[in-house]
This record gives sequence, structure tokens and C-alpha cells, in this order.
Amino acid sequence: MSEGMQTIIYPVKDAARAKALFGALLGVEPYADEPYYIGFKAAGQDVGLDPNGHAQGLTGPTPFWHVTDLPERLAALLAAGAELVQDARDVGNGRLVASVKDADGNMVGLLQDPVA
Repeated sequence: MSEGMQTIIYPVKDAARAKALFGALLGVEPYADEPYYIGFKAAGQDVGLDPNGHAQGLTGPTPFWHVTDLPERLAALLAAGAELVQDARDVGNGRLVASVKDADGNMVGLLQDPVA
């Protein structure tokens, strides 16, 4: 089941410049500011900057759909013809992410937060 698209991740080459740009755009300071991820929350949306995104197959901004069972949703997308870009992996504290491309090459991300 999907909880909707709540996160968009931008692969960035210059994290400092991207952080300044998105800070100016969103008008907020990042809630996470680590070498591997910079995250902003604004208007109910989570906007992430990933300095390693290009190396992980992200080709541009990628919407991440929050799901309750990532392995099940990933399997369903692959069965429906999606192409695996990045298999499910834990990015910290039990948060799982994965990404696929649809038949038109559009990126689709999946994100599952740990069960509380």
C-alpha cells in the first residue's frame, strides 16, 4: 500500500551550492546536514539532496513513494515491467529505499520507514 509521494531526492554534484540554492528556494534550514544527505522539510514535502545520487543511478530528481511494504511494492513494479535501478537497501535506522525506471525511462523511488 502506498502512503503517497512525500519525498523527492535530487542527485547533486556540489552539495554546498545545492544546499544554499534549496535553502533559498524553500526558506528553511535543513533538518539533516550530513556528507551523504541533506534534507529539508517544507509544506509537508521532504526534499533531499544526495551527493552520491548520480553514482547510485539517479539521473535527475526522483519522486519517492512512501510504502508500507517495500519488498512487496518493488516486486509488483518489476512484475509490471519496471527496470530495477537500485535494489532495496537500508540507508540508516531501518529506512529502506529502492528505485526503478518505468517503460518510458521515468524514475520511481520507493521508501519504507521503519515500523515504530
